[in-house]
Amino acid sequence: MKYHQINSALFVKNRKKFTAEMKPNSVAVFNSNDIYPISADSTLPFAQHRDIFYLSGVDQEESVLLLFPDAPYEHQKEILFLRETNDHIAVWEGEKLTKEHAFQVSGIRTVYWLQDFHKVLNEMMTYADTMYINTNEHYRATVEVETREARFVKWWKERYPAHNVAKSNPILQRIRSVKESEEIDLIQQACDITEKGFRRLLSFVKPNVTEYEIEAELAHEFIRNRSKGFAYTPIIASGNNANVLHYIENNQQCKAGDLILLDVAAEYANYSSDMTRTIPVSGRFSDRQKAVYNAVLRVKNEAAKMLTPGTLWKQYHVEVGKIMTSELIGLGLISKADVQNENPEWPAYKKYFMHGTSHHLGLDTHDYGLLHEPIKANMVFTVEPGIYIPDEKFGIRLEDNVVVQEKGGPFNLMRNIPVEVDEIESLMNS
Repeated sequence: MKYHQINSALFVKNRKKFTAEMKPNSVAVFNSNDIYPISADSTLPFAQHRDIFYLSGVDQEESVLLLFPDAPYEHQKEILFLRETNDHIAVWEGEKLTKEHAFQVSGIRTVYWLQDFHKVLNEMMTYADTMYINTNEHYRATVEVETREARFVKWWKERYPAHNVAKSNPILQRIRSVKESEEIDLIQQACDITEKGFRRLLSFVKPNVTEYEIEAELAHEFIRNRSKGFAYTPIIASGNNANVLHYIENNQQCKAGDLILLDVAAEYANYSSDMTRTIPVSGRFSDRQKAVYNAVLRVKNEAAKMLTPGTLWKQYHVEVGKIMTSELIGLGLISKADVQNENPEWPAYKKYFMHGTSHHLGLDTHDYGLLHEPIKANMVFTVEPGIYIPDEKFGIRLEDNVVVQEKGGPFNLMRNIPVEVDEIESLMNS
């Protein structure tokens, strides 16, 4: 890992929150992700399952966390299972966690090697009535491969059919959505690294630069600041490419007079930031580009003010839609007649702003959160309105990351990243 070690107190708190919601006399198990093969002996880089990381801080493959708060003995209440390290592994793959280092990372004292897992689990199941299985129930999830977690669930159900089954995900959706102060600090670090990358670009972008050269500049700046790199696949969309919401080819030349929509951000310690900025290739916005840009900026600023405790997700998006409708009328893109005759299921503004305004942010870029429940303090959200005009061959999206606060309105974690037209033009021409 490139990031500085996180204080284990965070993971101790996270486990306490989770176990406080468990049923009496129950066990919960969490598995690391697989290392996924490509072909021959090639693999994708390892990415830890966010749930086991959230609860333990362990960022290593073939790790298992077992929680049993009502276990008969103290040393059985929290157990980590790790791949046993040795000199051969250290030479070929690098040092893995020792039992002592695993305690320093997680705050868990009972650490076994992975070969002992089935024996220890069998003992725990003789004491327990219920098993919490960890299924992926995120509202955006589409899972087409069998994960390590899914294989474990299948095996466990066959091995222990008489036990009750409960689900970890509803608990995690609720507790992971409300961030501890340490987590907000980590997201802030990711945002600060993103800021460095964006500022680097403002003096780099010129006519005829390619989208992939911009991607390379960002990757360089992110990694040199202890990030693994992009928090998600970067979108570097010049000209009409910006009207493809998930454009990721990043292979075109940026032409004079065009805009570049940059949906790019760094991760830090597995925590995501999520930024979008739109900048002029030539260093100056045209009057029309500036008018649309400032309309999007006004929507972003007004939308952010609405992210307060007690706000309902569905109503929030309705209110943002009203603000966007007004801006689009002002730009001459829709008329009052269009609004009067609109389909309530697909309002008139959706022709130019077809996606949502916000999503939860944290360990996942689209983080956990129960959308039917009111927004709470210390939730972190993106705010990302956009206006996309294929007929004019440009699209503009602006996105910040904000923390919901009990009082005083949301706190913008990207407050230092240039977003005003004058500042962007000044930096690009300095």
